[in-house]
Amino acid sequence: MIFMSILTLIMAKSLPSFFLKIYPVYFLRISAIIFIYAGALSFNTLYIQSIGSGIGIYSGLFHVTQISQIIEIFLLIIGFFILIAWPIIINKDNKNYTINFQITKSNNYSTDYTIIVLFSTLGSCLLLSSSDLISMYLSIELQSFGLYILSTLYRDSESSTSAGLKYFLLGGLSSCIILFGSGLIYAYTGITNFESLYCLCSIYEFNYIIQGLSLGLIFIFVGLLFKIAAAPLHNWSPDVYDDTPTIVTIWLTIIPKISILILILEIYTQIGIIGEPSTLIVNMNGYVEYLYALNEITNLNISLDTINLNNIISYTSINVTNKLLILSSLFSLIIGTVVGLAQTKIKRLLAYSTISHIGFILLSLAINSEQSIDSFLFYIIQYSITNLNIFLIIIALSYIINNNNIFNKDITMKDIKFISEFKGLFFVNPVLSLCLALCLFSMAGIFVCLLH
Repeated sequence: MIFMSILTLIMAKSLPSFFLKIYPVYFLRISAIIFIYAGALSFNTLYIQSIGSGIGIYSGLFHVTQISQIIEIFLLIIGFFILIAWPIIINKDNKNYTINFQITKSNNYSTDYTIIVLFSTLGSCLLLSSSDLISMYLSIELQSFGLYILSTLYRDSESSTSAGLKYFLLGGLSSCIILFGSGLIYAYTGITNFESLYCLCSIYEFNYIIQGLSLGLIFIFVGLLFKIAAAPLHNWSPDVYDDTPTIVTIWLTIIPKISILILILEIYTQIGIIGEPSTLIVNMNGYVEYLYALNEITNLNISLDTINLNNIISYTSINVTNKLLILSSLFSLIIGTVVGLAQTKIKRLLAYSTISHIGFILLSLAINSEQSIDSFLFYIIQYSITNLNIFLIIIALSYIINNNNIFNKDITMKDIKFISEFKGLFFVNPVLSLCLALCLFSMAGIFVCLLH
């Protein structure tokens, strides 16, 4: 549905005689309707009887499940509200124009960015159902390229251009890491399909094939953690979030993170932990000896004295991805909380808040139990809704601040950047101010404590 809509909008834009009859604001409204209609189609697929066990499509490149469809519906609803909130003013000629936060007379930006938003959302939806290393990488790139362009929405701003360039370079680096990990997995196993990799892990004991698979998974996880700005791979996010328009910051903090976190959940719960914790022993000849845990060695009546410890040059644990998630979670919690205390700009503060919440999400994923996975999904939904409310309220308060110049034809829409700018807004609009306070309390977990 989204793909066909993109082709239709591109065709509408490419025909001048047809394009002149459509104001750019209508493209935003049409795109919002597309999201709702695509969400309704995704909801309709839940009635398919075999959706519970999953349906493979496109020769196994994608695997549609009930969870992926529910998350896709939630993602499309979030996208609908963001597009509805895209800033609009009415100028002196009573014509509708879309504010690109630095208005020009040409007004060619909104339609281009609307189509790019659809491309990015299409990549996110495909990523939720990816079941192959190839489809995974292509979906990530389709999602990311749209975000790179959206981050440069301030075309005349040097800081915005710098933020977009930084996001592009570091995003390209993380994509290279993911591609390198995928290449390692294919080189050692000859397999790219996730389900085939699951079967391989279940029947193989630890050998060089599983060792290469584990190494490839580590690189993929590092690249994905880079994409979601998990510490210590987070340095790009505060700068990019602060220098981009608030309406674009919502996309950067919600849409790509939902899809990538669901992908991490899929990979980690299936092949992230390969076997039980055990020990690798490498002798001087480079031969890898596989030993079970110490309690199993005791059950097999194997004495540790029979092992020539002089020949051992290294040992490690198979379960490396679990330790990687735990370390990233701890770093995210510490850095996001401590560094966030020193911020004076609202979007940088919310960026470090996002890093801190990513730490909680990764911690629940690292536990890998039935209760923790339920908490993982609930946390993503709750955090996304609260984060969306906060940014939409900030946009609404920006309207209030710029309300005196709303009929100025050369208006420049200014975002709220500093926390001090919220001073006194309660007396201007008490409802929005109270809603912002409630959302911030929710981000801090205050209401959860009160409920308990």
